[in-house]
Amino acid sequence: MEVKKSKMQWLWENMKGYRAVYMLGIFGTILYNILQLAVPVFSEKIVDLFLTGDEAAENLSARRDLLIGLIVGMVLVTFLRTVVVYATCINFEHVSQRVLYRIRNFLFAKIEHQDMKFYDNYRTGDLMTRLTGDLDAVRHMIAWVLRMIVESFSLMFAAAVYFFYMDWRLALSLLAIAPFIFIIIVCFRNRVAPMHALLREKLSLMNTAAQENIAGNRVVKAFAREEYEKKKFDERNREYSETNQKTAFVWLHFYPYVETFANLLPVVLLLVGGIFLINDQLTMGQYVAFSGLTWALANPMRNLGGIMNEFQRFSAASKKVMEIYYSEPTIVDPLHPVEPAVPADAPSPRLSGRIEFRDVSFSYEHRPVLHHISFTAEPGQTIAIMGETGCGKTSLIQLIPRFYDPTQGQVLVDGVDVREYRLHDLRKNIGLATQDVLLYSDTIDGNIAYGDSAMPQERVRRFAGYSAAEEFILKMPEGYDTIVGERGVGLSGGQKQRISLARAMAIRPSILILDDTTSAVDLETEKHIQDALEHLEFTCTKIIIAQRISSTRKADRILVLKDGRIEEEGTHGELIAKKGYYYELVKLQGGEELSAADGEAAAVQGAEARHNSGITEAAAAMQNAEARHDSGITEAVAAMQNAEARHDGGITGMAAAEQSVQELKPGKAQVQSGAYRTKPDRKGGVKRG
Repeated sequence: MEVKKSKMQWLWENMKGYRAVYMLGIFGTILYNILQLAVPVFSEKIVDLFLTGDEAAENLSARRDLLIGLIVGMVLVTFLRTVVVYATCINFEHVSQRVLYRIRNFLFAKIEHQDMKFYDNYRTGDLMTRLTGDLDAVRHMIAWVLRMIVESFSLMFAAAVYFFYMDWRLALSLLAIAPFIFIIIVCFRNRVAPMHALLREKLSLMNTAAQENIAGNRVVKAFAREEYEKKKFDERNREYSETNQKTAFVWLHFYPYVETFANLLPVVLLLVGGIFLINDQLTMGQYVAFSGLTWALANPMRNLGGIMNEFQRFSAASKKVMEIYYSEPTIVDPLHPVEPAVPADAPSPRLSGRIEFRDVSFSYEHRPVLHHISFTAEPGQTIAIMGETGCGKTSLIQLIPRFYDPTQGQVLVDGVDVREYRLHDLRKNIGLATQDVLLYSDTIDGNIAYGDSAMPQERVRRFAGYSAAEEFILKMPEGYDTIVGERGVGLSGGQKQRISLARAMAIRPSILILDDTTSAVDLETEKHIQDALEHLEFTCTKIIIAQRISSTRKADRILVLKDGRIEEEGTHGELIAKKGYYYELVKLQGGEELSAADGEAAAVQGAEARHNSGITEAAAAMQNAEARHDSGITEAVAAMQNAEARHDGGITGMAAAEQSVQELKPGKAQVQSGAYRTKPDRKGGVKRG
């Protein structure tokens, strides 16, 4: 981001609407400093006419009205000067506050419209510092620094003009000291400028440490790391304090030289002016006037150091402010956006919710995350996304509302590339609920109705019921009017997730994105939520990231990501049949179901084996009886009876096995019939023995 305007041009740009008022204040400052000359001028006249000189006594008696007029004039000019000073100070303060208000609002709006890449690069504490401390330095520049610059130079110029008017030789003698002070100020500026830049950075780091600690106070307390955090903040605070001291010491190092040269002015006046006075080249009144205006040169010289110090503070702060001021998001509205269609049953434009990923790849700062992702979700379908941590699930869903743009390929909604929609038109049709829930310091009703401030109470309650949140909300002290703390402090993780889900559904989106939204709720509540999602009163394409099989089982399609690629794709049954990652996940979470199915198959196979064994034995017995036919019919009949008994035993074994299958219950993956047995392995699968 390149800033083409200088700091003063940027400041003047933001004074638009107040420039005339500010220039009036500048004129008032100049007028005030010109009026500073009135007292020395009147003093010169009074001294020369009424206190010294050969005609002093005569003038005192004969021209008393003039003396009274000069004294009254001094009083009136002093009063006028006071009024002008007061008016100009009010003027400068008013303009500075209005400009501060304008810039702060502009910066906040700029930050609000930045893309996610911006928030990836800037720390929260740093942004807060730019919106507060750095902006205050900008206000101070308008209200005090610029006024002091005008005041110092106008006063020096007015005094110099008057000195040259009275005696140019004495004026040159006094002004000969000024170049030395200017040289010291330039050297000071070169030293202090980088110190102020470092000081602003140290302040930003200290504020960031404080913000992170306050935001993460529960983690700090959970790990009993209070002392560690105190030491860490103490280190940041010490660094800021030491840098602040070093910056102050830079001026203190140069200050004695400035003060020495400024104090030389009375000495020069005494020496040179005394010589001129002795030689009658200067009147006593002129000497008094010179003496009375020496401060008009000395004070501005002294102030130049402080002014330069404050100017460098403004320069360092404004650089950080202007960096945000002129920053532009990379994700913006297109020049010629596509307008969403207006359905017959909807009063406003609404997307139908068809999503298509077309060979999409994505990288974070040249770090590949997604590779050649392609799939389609029709309106009303549910797409579940699963995979190991870090495989790109969240990155994938962030491409739909254009939090990021793909580095390759297209993400289409209703057949149109999302980059061709206005961001507002696209995102108002998308409801998003994440695992990391952010609730505002507002009522529960206000949090649920965040997407539509005019949402009626009945609608809020209806969607709170869909997300299984109404039951615990009604138990709270003020019900829906209960104020939740910052980030939802006072609510459990599951309660915050349910409020977040209600907030996402309440805007009746065309696309509902749930990023592990039910990870903190119990199974019964999860089932209630799933049933509600299946029977929503509006058509909604649902994209669900989950690790629970119970959340993905009924999805129209399940995508399994691995290393940023689609490893598996299909329905619950299809993925189980593939026996890949999803199958293993099912075994880990619901191995009983798979074990029961495998156990049933094993039992049936054992029964069939016993049945066949019984028939074989019967046939063998008959052959044996026929072979011994000559030995006697009685023996043959006995053999036949014995064979039939064995045959019946086989059938009985089969029936017993079938009965064992019927009695098999989930969680008991062990079927025994004779010596055959099935046992679950450690992962919930089945070992055959």
